[in-house]
Amino acid sequence: MSEGTVSLPWIVIRQDDNGNRYRVGRYATRAEAQKIADSFDDRGHKQLYWVERIGQNGDGAQN
Repeated sequence: MSEGTVSLPWIVIRQDDNGNRYRVGRYATRAEAQKIADSFDDRGHKQLYWVERIGQNGDGAQN
């Protein structure tokens, strides 16, 4: 990572009733991402939300 860049390795994923998955957002910390995922769950959304860390190769690796 070079100076002036921000690392956002944590993502929130949403899965709808049909099994389609969408990236909701990227975050600097797991706690921040989990707070967002929890806020959607608290609103009573029927979709499933979870947090993943983006791996070195750019892929999400579920944690």
